[in-house]
Amino acid sequence: MRTVLNILNFVLGGFFTTLSWLLATLVSIILIFTLPLTRSCWEITRLSLFPYGNEAMHVNELYPEKKNVLMNTGGTVLNIVWFILFGWWLCLSHIAVGIAQCITLIGIPVGIANFKLAAIALWPVGRRVVSVEDAEAARSRNARDRFR
Repeated sequence: MRTVLNILNFVLGGFFTTLSWLLATLVSIILIFTLPLTRSCWEITRLSLFPYGNEAMHVNELYPEKKNVLMNTGGTVLNIVWFILFGWWLCLSHIAVGIAQCITLIGIPVGIANFKLAAIALWPVGRRVVSVEDAEAARSRNARDRFR
């Protein structure tokens, strides 16, 4: 089912959003001061291409033992730079594609996935794309560790 939904996403506008993310990745490589944003761009490009079966999780959720105040502060600063340069137009592109997909009955699930990606497009720094199974395992591990 994931494969069918990923193909449907690609055909109904996911190609456009993936190209937008690739453009943002290339621009972040070209501009030297935005080089730290490149990994986040690439991670979300992958998620934009294959939204089903993958999930974006914050690094603090994946690796709670590696929490670092300095890295969180740096990530916040990078997210602000990201929002100014790329985030707002990528978010708008996901919203526009999501609305267009929701107009058709068959595109509603794919449109909802694009609305989720729109929220991620605003603040992607510090997120990693993992499989749904890995995300669930990380959440259960964190819950188990929290209640010990």
